[in-house]
Amino acid sequence: MRLGGRRTSSNIERQTGGGRGGFRMPGGFGSPRGGGGFPLPIGGRGGLGCGSIALIVIVFLAFQYFSSGGLGLTGGGGGETATGDSVIQDETDRFVAQVLASTEDRWSEIFREQGRTYQPATLVFYDRRGQSGCGPAQSAMGPFYCPADQRIYLDTTFFDELRTSLGADGDFAQAYVIAHEVGHHIQTITGISNDVRARQQHADSAQGNELQVRMELQADCYAGVWANRERDAMEPGDMAEGMTAAQAIGDDTLQRRSQGYVVPESFTHGTSEQRQRWLRRGLESGDPATCDTFAARTL
Repeated sequence: MRLGGRRTSSNIERQTGGGRGGFRMPGGFGSPRGGGGFPLPIGGRGGLGCGSIALIVIVFLAFQYFSSGGLGLTGGGGGETATGDSVIQDETDRFVAQVLASTEDRWSEIFREQGRTYQPATLVFYDRRGQSGCGPAQSAMGPFYCPADQRIYLDTTFFDELRTSLGADGDFAQAYVIAHEVGHHIQTITGISNDVRARQQHADSAQGNELQVRMELQADCYAGVWANRERDAMEPGDMAEGMTAAQAIGDDTLQRRSQGYVVPESFTHGTSEQRQRWLRRGLESGDPATCDTFAARTL
């Protein structure tokens, strides 16, 4: 993406004191460790989503798989929080801050079209360990959004793992991660996440997982909506990078990679095909109204 001359967001913080340790996945990459997540779910049954891109692991990006959504993490240690010029320490940080600023501008436009005012999320860089309003943050969790404090938490070493282990290289793959987490913020400030959590309280495990999948796929679609409105910044190959990243973090792909088989009823983020389909829908439409995964008969 061509964001070289763009402003950086002022809604950036850095937690210091944890020390960079790289992206680590407990228990092996992608191994399911129960159906948990963060104590305050953004899109999962008791869990964050990509919401983890919780992946929620991816962010879940991904993912219950990457970290089991953070359930049972111990030892926070976020250290001090810095703001201002000291937050951006390298070009990767700068690019993330520019992508976040772009999401602020584009979603502000969308909200104005609807007669509303957009309240942006804050992105928190942390090194190895941090502390969020949803509990401890660790590199192994991947990027995630915490609805309790409306912040996105990111250890940028995740991008190295995205490239080397998942085969999703390129700046647009990184931008997709940020835009997906912003998508969870949109769900929070519009009341969608609260509605889903209420529905999950009365759902069994399979129904709760399906609601989580729909939450994650909607965040993918919202990421596509943002990208559609940044067409002038898109470069040849960016769309392919996004599709590659979406394919790499599908539940079926992650499970097949980690254990050799898939368990569809345990999916919490959607298959690779579904993630690509909803990202593409947002990319092609540029309209968040097309992202109603909860009304869709088929995903």
